[in-house]
Amino acid sequence: MTSAKLDVAPGEPSPGPLRWAYGSAHRWLGRHWLLGTMLRRALTLVPLLLAASAINFILISFIPGDAARDILGDQASAEAYAALRQELGLDLPLWNQYTNWLGAAVRGDLGTSLATNEDVVSVITERLPVTLWLMVGALLVIAVAGIVVGVLSAVRRNWISRLIDIVAMIGFATPSFWIGALLISWLSVSLGLLPASGYVAFGDGADLWLQSLILPVAALGLSSTATVAKQVREAMAEIMGSEYVRMALASGVSYPSIIFRHALKNAAPRAVTVIGLSAVSLVGGAVLVEALFALPGLGLLSVTSVQKHDLPMIQGLIVYFAVMVVAINVLVDVSYAWLNPKVRKG
Repeated sequence: MTSAKLDVAPGEPSPGPLRWAYGSAHRWLGRHWLLGTMLRRALTLVPLLLAASAINFILISFIPGDAARDILGDQASAEAYAALRQELGLDLPLWNQYTNWLGAAVRGDLGTSLATNEDVVSVITERLPVTLWLMVGALLVIAVAGIVVGVLSAVRRNWISRLIDIVAMIGFATPSFWIGALLISWLSVSLGLLPASGYVAFGDGADLWLQSLILPVAALGLSSTATVAKQVREAMAEIMGSEYVRMALASGVSYPSIIFRHALKNAAPRAVTVIGLSAVSLVGGAVLVEALFALPGLGLLSVTSVQKHDLPMIQGLIVYFAVMVVAINVLVDVSYAWLNPKVRKG
């Protein structure tokens, strides 16, 4: 069995085993960039979950009341209240409550809802598709509309560019629930074109399902669309003014070919980065939009769980939201590496 030779310059000492192992691992991950990207992001999930769950435990402790009081009501006796707190484990110190939850979570048990006595994983899994449909729809609006408007603005440097700057500035300062309230007032109350609230499952009718998602998707996605368009426009304008584009035009390459085969391809990494940041923000925005439109997803479940001091459900939602954020970052990294070969080689 032959040992691997180390690449050492003449006159330099041989690297130690730790340095050699690090270099070997770095080279292996460089060759298997997809697996390396997923592994690096997966490693960030552990500290993210620990930090988010611990901070959440601390913040929930500052909210007046608890689940025992919500279950029994204000008229319950002090003895009954104390007994229920002991049964639910709420009488333990905060640190002991957290370590008990963490020990069960490591084994895959996120606990039982204090409000409904249902399994946390089952409840979240049942509501997850609503939130995913909402986020996917909003992300499509952001990506498609943002790229199309950004390209048009870069190609036609006119009033569209100034309008995008104005709309992007307004979008930064306008919350999604305010946009949703305007859409409800206009399209639902005044015109009666779309339902103001509620959700219809896809199995109950594709047309009704689509109608129930149009306003929430628009409210969640419109505020970030102008931001993506602005970044795409700036990237396209920079590339269209470069030397190699002018050389291509002088060589007789058609203008549409330059736009779609060269300029847009080189602007794609920046667009992917901005779209990825927008996708992460959709996780938080979905909470407000679902509450506004009464969609039975994870966002509305978060609101009701906080109101009921349902700590196991809140912790379970934190875990799911953290996994969603890491999954989005993995997709962004993979897309960026696919579009930019230098990232894969580096």
